[in-house]
Amino acid sequence: MKTLIAAYSGVLRGTGSSILSALQDLFSITWLNRSQVEKQLQVISVLQWVLTFLVMGVSCSAILLYTFCTDCWLIAVLYFTWLLFDWNTPKKGGRRSQWVRNWAMWRYFRDYFPIQLVKTHNLLTTRNYIFGYHPHGIMGLGAFCNFSTEATEVSKKFPGIRPYLPTLAGNFRMPVLREYPMSGGICPVNQDTIDYLLSKNGSGNAIIIVVGGAAESLSSMPGKNAVTLRHRKGFVKLALPHGADLVPIYSFGENEVYKQVIFEEGSWGRWVQKKFQKYIGFAPCIFHGRGLFSSDTWGLLPYPKPITTVVGEPITIPKLEHPTQQDIDLYHAMYMEALVNLFDRHKTKFGLPETEVLEVT
Repeated sequence: MKTLIAAYSGVLRGTGSSILSALQDLFSITWLNRSQVEKQLQVISVLQWVLTFLVMGVSCSAILLYTFCTDCWLIAVLYFTWLLFDWNTPKKGGRRSQWVRNWAMWRYFRDYFPIQLVKTHNLLTTRNYIFGYHPHGIMGLGAFCNFSTEATEVSKKFPGIRPYLPTLAGNFRMPVLREYPMSGGICPVNQDTIDYLLSKNGSGNAIIIVVGGAAESLSSMPGKNAVTLRHRKGFVKLALPHGADLVPIYSFGENEVYKQVIFEEGSWGRWVQKKFQKYIGFAPCIFHGRGLFSSDTWGLLPYPKPITTVVGEPITIPKLEHPTQQDIDLYHAMYMEALVNLFDRHKTKFGLPETEVLEVT
């Protein structure tokens, strides 16, 4: 307010220098500061995604059910009729929209942390791939930004490669919500979908599987580099019948953006989490980030910490229609070794000491 009064007084005095000084004062007002506006847009872009992740599905379902009880009931009937005809679309990779993937909002999302995608090797468009993404973190923010949007220019870095990010199938049973992730190339994480994309969708497909899943998210905490992988062999079993090459990915900083309460093994909290994981497919976490208006308060916004996703060298996988357990174990061991080597080669570039070891459980 004082700045505005001073500017106004300068104009009233009538001298050219006073007018120029007054204009300079006006443009220095904080609410006109471009960097501040961009920062707020970054916060808004991340907040909308977090709220979508947490509450949009339930909210849209409730609104549609309420619409049945209003004069607009016909809209709800038409949508649910169309939904029945469109039910299997997510299983075929969804409805990818380049327009949605290129929204400016995703660039603000990227810059909030910031998020970076690092390419180490070229990928052949004549092959299909299964990318193993590590670690899960709380929400897999790096996986979403890098492979479900064009914010980090994944299509330019890997031309001819179509990334698909599988997630819980339950998300695609929720009306309206299902359309949002499908537009970014997100699909259900089940065998039917992955088999379809690797066998009936041509070549150049990359299925990004967050291998550690819900179990890995339960151990996510700042300062910890650990992956749940030693007994996770399903992704290798899926790759072998299609001859899909395996590509290890490590996302440095994924565990830094949220803090959570870690329940010890055998505690009631961990028992509840495992029951949810077993019967529903996800494990509820008690976590927090920063507040909406201050980084010194708790809230749902992630902490703005850098996330750097490094895509490693592909491991060539032969096509074996009926792979044996020995085949699965062999390529799983090769994958684990490649992931550890990827971590060790790049850890010091992103702030970790040479003595840091990737914990594989």
